[in-house]
Amino acid sequence: MSADEGGESVGTVVVAGAANLLIALAKLVAGLLSSSSAMLSEAAHSAADTATEVLLFTAIRQGERPADRRHPLGHGRASYLWAIVAACFTLVVGAGFSLTHGWQTIVHGEELGDILVSYIVLAVSFAIESVSLWKGLSQLRGEARRWQVSSRDLLARTSDTMLKAVVLEDVAALAGIAVAALGLVLSQLTGSAAWDGAASIVIGLLLLGVALSLIRTNASLLIGQAAPKILEEEILAELNGQPEVEGVVDLVTVMMGPGQVMVAAKIDFMDETTGERLELASDQVERRLTERFPEIKQVFLDPTPGRSPAKEA
Repeated sequence: MSADEGGESVGTVVVAGAANLLIALAKLVAGLLSSSSAMLSEAAHSAADTATEVLLFTAIRQGERPADRRHPLGHGRASYLWAIVAACFTLVVGAGFSLTHGWQTIVHGEELGDILVSYIVLAVSFAIESVSLWKGLSQLRGEARRWQVSSRDLLARTSDTMLKAVVLEDVAALAGIAVAALGLVLSQLTGSAAWDGAASIVIGLLLLGVALSLIRTNASLLIGQAAPKILEEEILAELNGQPEVEGVVDLVTVMMGPGQVMVAAKIDFMDETTGERLELASDQVERRLTERFPEIKQVFLDPTPGRSPAKEA
């Protein structure tokens, strides 16, 4: 991830965090005034999202720390660890509260108070969340154009899980607002609090799905996930296209953090490339790779005799 992209991710997280904090406070007041289970669940939803944004901001900062003697490959994977912590917070606080509170409302019932303020808060929240989602989608579309893939495909494969978290949480927030409003309307029309409780449970399930999706994604990246196939193919083509290279015997890529790729390759250099010329050729290949692909932070080349099966094919 370049400096500009890293700054854009920080801006996206900050905007989302500020929006969620204001929304959480407004929903809490509306929930207390209306005694609505769905509104209180939405308040917990936004509060969990606010805490998540703080943890995601921490994740970005931790991942940007430079390499040192004890961590020669950098701290990029710390981003995924903190992102998992953030997703667990959403799972426990947001989903847990919404599911249990919704069930209690269905079983024990509730007396709704002033609902008008809840509708106003939900409408304003929808507008604010839409702005936050628009910023996240704008960044997503920009990166998708760069990699020449669809926004949906990029969202599924991106190593920038901070951006993925913001987009998924904002989508879940907008869906949760719509569900909460529907629950309130049905409770008013039928006089049954069960609809409000059911809305709270649906909100909890939305949060549960988002949290589990983010935990799975970040766990895969933390373990050591390969770079996207399209990037591997471009790296392989770039290596095979170098005049000093006879072929690529083996290529391994690993995501070391959001937008941070490590490349290790066994290279069959031209037979006449020996000694000092081999060192110079290796340096030139590494420099060309990092110039074309700014995401590549470490390159390890192993001169290996033998033609590349990929090239022979």
